[in-house]
Amino acid sequence: MKITFLGATKTVTGSNFLVEAAGKKFLVDCGMWQGKAEQEMENSQEFEFNPAEIDFMLLTHAHIDHSGRIPKLYNEGFKNKIYAHKATCDLCALMLPDSGHIQEMEIEWKNKKRKRKGEQPIAPLYTAEEAARCLEIFEAVKYDEIIEITPEIHVRFNDAGHMLGSSIIEIWVKEDGKETKTVFTGDLGNNDIPLLDSPTMIDSTDYLVMESTYGSRLHVRNDEKAQLFLDIVSETLDNEGTVVIPSFAVGRTQEILYEINKLKENKDDQEFRRKYKTLMKSPVYVDSPLAISATEVFKDNTELFEENIKEEILRGDNPLEFPGLKFTKTADESKALNEDQTPSIIISASGMCEVGRIKHHLKHNLWNPNSTILFVGYQAPGTLGYEIVNGAKKVKIFGEEIAVNARIEYIEGYSGHADQEWLMNFIYSFITKPKHIFLVHGEEESQRVLKEKIETDTNLQVTIPEFGETYDLSEQISVVGKIERKVDKPLRTEIIQRLDRLKSEINDMDMYVRQDVNDDELKDEDIFRINEKIKDLEKQILNVIEG
Repeated sequence: MKITFLGATKTVTGSNFLVEAAGKKFLVDCGMWQGKAEQEMENSQEFEFNPAEIDFMLLTHAHIDHSGRIPKLYNEGFKNKIYAHKATCDLCALMLPDSGHIQEMEIEWKNKKRKRKGEQPIAPLYTAEEAARCLEIFEAVKYDEIIEITPEIHVRFNDAGHMLGSSIIEIWVKEDGKETKTVFTGDLGNNDIPLLDSPTMIDSTDYLVMESTYGSRLHVRNDEKAQLFLDIVSETLDNEGTVVIPSFAVGRTQEILYEINKLKENKDDQEFRRKYKTLMKSPVYVDSPLAISATEVFKDNTELFEENIKEEILRGDNPLEFPGLKFTKTADESKALNEDQTPSIIISASGMCEVGRIKHHLKHNLWNPNSTILFVGYQAPGTLGYEIVNGAKKVKIFGEEIAVNARIEYIEGYSGHADQEWLMNFIYSFITKPKHIFLVHGEEESQRVLKEKIETDTNLQVTIPEFGETYDLSEQISVVGKIERKVDKPLRTEIIQRLDRLKSEINDMDMYVRQDVNDDELKDEDIFRINEKIKDLEKQILNVIEG
């Protein structure tokens, strides 16, 4: 059995693993690269395999960084089955066409610029119609059932607790007279995610391919984050400001709605009641057509909820519904939110602020010191969300420079990913421990810290794969090949263009940093932060020169 790591290597995006076993080639996930521009360009590159030669695919969950290149895979020749949990199939039916629509909108904007430059138009990665077409090859499965793919290959999907339908996949392969078991975690859920059950603990495996997003960090526990959420929101509303929550349309949005509905049960003191009343009398807008549809999918799959929540729903208390909750469906309704001066809460995708309606809400609220931008999910390096969370004083949105005067908050406990403690608990739960662990889906620092933690505490062998490496899963794990990334001419041109833009941006940075450093009212911690960022930039420039 061999595994080739073709995505989510030393990064949190583009999950894609090619497995060769028992005479078959199959994929686990086929996600889109998101975040940094150079990563996103990977999406249009050729696959490192022939899609027509893939026998089947296993999909861990519907998030676009795991499913987003399936339409491209289908367009280029893959027509066999994709096995996924029923809720994942339901969500992909919404999310993949929505992704296609985004591809079309973005390419339309790019082509207008290309036309003005006299350049030929380019095609989108795929269209909404093409994305809808690929849904015909999805095969819905249930949790906990062993499925025979071939007489030599069996799989089982288990609840990963990360989002609705997310799965930990067990794979048994009979080959060369013996049976080998490998487990792919997909994205493991935070153990106290509202609505969803905790991740399934697995008894045994020979090999483990595990995510590591928060491998170096611990989350705020559930009771703390609910109170923190209420404090931040009520203080902003008291100041006549707007709370803007950049949220992933599927998963985090529904959990926030649940938290808002359940806050009243936490405490009974006078100050809490005042804050809760402030929250409940304010309108809460979910401004994302995809989030609206996804909320309906959640309502249709309530059998996946925790037992106490199922009982509430049976009593007629739906945790995704409450007074003041409003859904904005059209673009005009969305625009009207920024014209209304009433203090409110706006939940809008995308969670990393890269695309969608959230950019309009940021443009209208980032400059306002009375407003708050409240982040509740992971922000990948290179994204607008990452810039804002990490202290940017000014950002560009739709080509316009916007001052960041709003209050910026980040409640990490809302993340859908397990933190270091629960990643370790997942490993501890194995009765028969894995012979070898491969860490994927994490930034380098998180992976390095988690690797050291696992090796120190368990004495298990851990590898952090490089992109394109093929590992032979035998008694002695070894790299038997490496696929180098292909670089085409447009990418070479992009590098030169990027260097030209960088020169201009460094000049801008020079001007702004000098202004800040000469500001006598700037706090010491701000000076320290600027210095650290400049040092980090120096290292990156030196790395490019030395490389």
